[in-house]
Amino acid sequence: MEGKIVKIISNDYTVLSNNKYYICKARGKFRNIGVTPLVGDNVIFSETDNYILEVKDRINSLIRPYVSNIDQVFVITSTKHPDIDLNLLDKLLVMIEYNNIKPIICLTKLDLLDKEELSNIENVKKYYEDIGYIVLYNTELEKIKKTFKNKVTVFAGQSGVGKSTLLNKLDTNLNLETNEISEALGRGKHTTRHVELIPMFDGLIADTPGFSSLDLTDMTKEDIRDNFIEFNKYREYCKYDDCMHNKEDINECMIKQEIGKNIRESRYANYLKFIEKK
Repeated sequence: MEGKIVKIISNDYTVLSNNKYYICKARGKFRNIGVTPLVGDNVIFSETDNYILEVKDRINSLIRPYVSNIDQVFVITSTKHPDIDLNLLDKLLVMIEYNNIKPIICLTKLDLLDKEELSNIENVKKYYEDIGYIVLYNTELEKIKKTFKNKVTVFAGQSGVGKSTLLNKLDTNLNLETNEISEALGRGKHTTRHVELIPMFDGLIADTPGFSSLDLTDMTKEDIRDNFIEFNKYREYCKYDDCMHNKEDINECMIKQEIGKNIRESRYANYLKFIEKK
């Protein structure tokens, strides 16, 4: 039979097939050939002895969280408590773009903002929308629900930004565990302990363990550059085809000329930080 792995706990693989769940084990051959089954994998399994026999080719996969065959990632971003982290947001967006997955930005905790802070967040939202991203507030529940149909969606973001809280609002039957933010640390505890795909709104949604650090190890400087999507609009006007938009003279680099105009200063600053580590 064919199905999809929707949960892994220890050596137990929960496979969803024809609206029925099967608890399966993986054959030892996978370890021998260096294949690790992931949540999201489409598999062939034996219904008689509940063993996974084959892992089908993946269209993509992420390392943190470990999940495969993703259509879109909801990047859950807190606007306050913890404060918005544009460096982490841009890291996530670059990594998601690099893996040919559609990112959707979802901003949370707007009720904690004063007028000035809200105005700043609205400016951030407008910029990311203008360069091509979908940006939603977590209060826009009906809009959010419509994005899930026939998709495998991953919820990603650092701890305490409201991933599980949003899922609980979308489906009150879930009762996912949430925790308050630590006042001392300014971040939340990891309330999600494993990756699980949950059937919701005619799609599958993953609530993933929270994380606050990412690295772009597998990406070259050029990969990072090419996945800052707004840069691609102006790159052809740079003097050199291989322009990295960092050490070149401003008169030779159109990206530098657009900083503060059509390219947000924080995006360019984050770009420089990412490539300097390469």
